[in-house]
Amino acid sequence: MAIGIKEIARLAGVSTATVSRALSQPARVSPETRAQVMAVVEQHDYRANSFARSLRVRRADAVLALVPNLGNPFFSEIIAGIQEGLAPAGIDLLVTDSLSQQVRRQSPVGHLQAARADGLICLDGGLPAEVLDELAASDVAGRVVFACEWPEGRHFTTVRSDNRAGMALAVQHLAALGHRRFALLTGPAGNVLTQERRQGAVAALAAAGLSLPPEAIAGGSFEIRDGYRAAGALMRCAERPTAILCASDQLAIGCISGLSELGIRVPEDVSVVGFDDIALAAYSRPPLTTIRQDRRRLGRSAAERLLDSLAGRPAAEPLTTLPVEIVVRRSTAPAPGRG
Repeated sequence: MAIGIKEIARLAGVSTATVSRALSQPARVSPETRAQVMAVVEQHDYRANSFARSLRVRRADAVLALVPNLGNPFFSEIIAGIQEGLAPAGIDLLVTDSLSQQVRRQSPVGHLQAARADGLICLDGGLPAEVLDELAASDVAGRVVFACEWPEGRHFTTVRSDNRAGMALAVQHLAALGHRRFALLTGPAGNVLTQERRQGAVAALAAAGLSLPPEAIAGGSFEIRDGYRAAGALMRCAERPTAILCASDQLAIGCISGLSELGIRVPEDVSVVGFDDIALAAYSRPPLTTIRQDRRRLGRSAAERLLDSLAGRPAAEPLTTLPVEIVVRRSTAPAPGRG
């Protein structure tokens, strides 16, 4: 019968936290206590070979990336960037899905220890509070970097794109084309990117003397299906929008498809702008005007920040904000009647 960490702690006469430190951070445990724990570990063959190897080198030479949804193509470039950032240091990258972890009731900290990873790059800002508390512990926080998304009200090292500035670029582009009636497709309620992009859009519209009626806001996720579903609702607004701001490219592509089903042309009748510049954006019909965030650079920067922290060189400023740019393609045109 397999033995667990609680049983090891009981047999060794120490706490489970002490067992965890003895296995993953042996330098933080006295030699006597470590020997006491390892005697139980070896006696019961509890990952004995793996832990012995970890104790000899004191580094796993691996980093864990926690992704909200591995099926979402948005994350592929960020993962590639993380790999690029880790490769020069000879660090391996392990990737897991936070959705599946929650189903299995696993904690990233427990996965860190089980996978023998040195640090964590987390792309999910919506982790439960109890998990964030574990990550914020003094012996863990220095091994954690958030990328793309981040938990509000916490003080983790974070690398992110300038989401508000991106939406401002989209509004300015459409306003310059003569658009005055706007709609917004948002992501999931409570998501930090949803909030940032919505606030950026509202602020930029206000600066242009424009507003966003409540009925002109729809969405609910970053997925294609919600963009498709929202198209009809937006076209039933009392004042039908001529420009639709989308919080993701997938929302925008779904919206264009839904508009096409209704016989509404993009961009002749309605202009659509996305956010992210995923690979599919350039090949949609029509090719999508979007806000490009450099996802590969984002991943690479997160890896570099984590490696610096692991080497005892944490940055004085925990937040890194990367610039974005607008990529103009054929899904936007002058407002109807503006030529």
